Amino acid sequence: MDRLIVEGGEPLRGCVRAAGAKNAVLPVLAASLLTDEPLIVHGVPDLRDTATIGRILQGLGVSLTADGSTLTLQADRGGPTEAPYDLVSTMRASVCVLGPLVARRGRARVSMPGGCVFGVRPVDLHVKGLNALGADIRVAGGYLVSTVGQRLEGASIYLGTRFGSSVLATANVLMAATLARGTTRIVNAAMEPEVVQLARLLVAMGARIEGIGGPDLLVEGVERLGGAEVVIGGDRIEAGTFLIGAAMTRGDVTVEGFDPHQLSALFEILGQMGAEVEIEADGARVRADRRLDAMDVTTLPYPGFPTDLQAQVMAAMTVARGISIVTERIFPDRFMHVAELLRLGADIRKEGPQAIVAGRDGLSGATVMASDLRASAALVLAGLVAGGETEIRRVYHIDRGYERIDQRLGLLGARIRRETQPSLDPVSPDW
Repeated sequence: MDRLIVEGGEPLRGCVRAAGAKNAVLPVLAASLLTDEPLIVHGVPDLRDTATIGRILQGLGVSLTADGSTLTLQADRGGPTEAPYDLVSTMRASVCVLGPLVARRGRARVSMPGGCVFGVRPVDLHVKGLNALGADIRVAGGYLVSTVGQRLEGASIYLGTRFGSSVLATANVLMAATLARGTTRIVNAAMEPEVVQLARLLVAMGARIEGIGGPDLLVEGVERLGGAEVVIGGDRIEAGTFLIGAAMTRGDVTVEGFDPHQLSALFEILGQMGAEVEIEADGARVRADRRLDAMDVTTLPYPGFPTDLQAQVMAAMTVARGISIVTERIFPDRFMHVAELLRLGADIRKEGPQAIVAGRDGLSGATVMASDLRASAALVLAGLVAGGETEIRRVYHIDRGYERIDQRLGLLGARIRRETQPSLDPVSPDW
């Protein structure tokens, strides 16, 4: 098991290119199950999660051919219909194979998903939406099981919750609806860029979808979909992580290869905290030459401030001037990183779905434990400004969503190295 060692005190400076968006590529790869023609995907990031979805798809009878960051996928109409626990339990987004399976193969057995642990994230909307199309999904033995064996039927489906819309549920229902008989209307669809990328790919495959980018999607089902070729856009969350790091280390970083308009909410926050933000045609530049100011942040569905950047911006608040308040509206329990930031000397008090952060002059290095993907990134950023050395364990979390983050931060001037952590197995008793 690897760990990251970060020596704080160095500002981030330079230019880095965003890798392909993790949250976009996973449902795009799952869409290969909707056709028996080749799907060619360029810009696939080298991540644990992309490797996992690849193994799941291979187990479902999809052939994969890799050429650098390009994947060619091809699935037969028939084939296995079970996505097993040992793979699905490691990554929540793997549930997005459910919709394509029931739409094209008429049956599915997909393990309840796992992934980052920060509170309950039910699959109710996935089941509700697909059942409205006639999938007849039930939970049995820890699996989502459908044995409908017939073509789905279009329906009007409301995908709202009190926390907003669901990206993965929208993706699942949208993929299934493309092959359903008749018209499907998805109300309160997620508007995140990753959903837009998926919808555009489905159109390229022959789907008929109206309202892309908005909260209402109208899908006219077709008999079959064909192959297509797609380039995965740059990862806005990865880009945002690097740019927050630039601001909090009083550095100067340009991130290329992503759509900067997808981070408008973050740039507004960073600007009010005192950083300089320059929007470029294919990216953005953030620089700061002084300590940041405190700022309140509330996470909201896109185009609001993304929950996937909440932990990282909280890391910046721990060394900002004044008191900041973070309100989590998407996942109210997403505060696993707070306890570890406290180990670094942060002053944070959690109250329900809020965290009150009193900025300090500095943090101090310590050994911390990563609990989930974005919490890992927050701990790395905090380590960049902490005095001394910070050891971050369980970095397999960060490898799920950031491509070689240690190497790329190193190119920006960070003092960071990866080591193999010694075995922590207990010694057998001598009796």
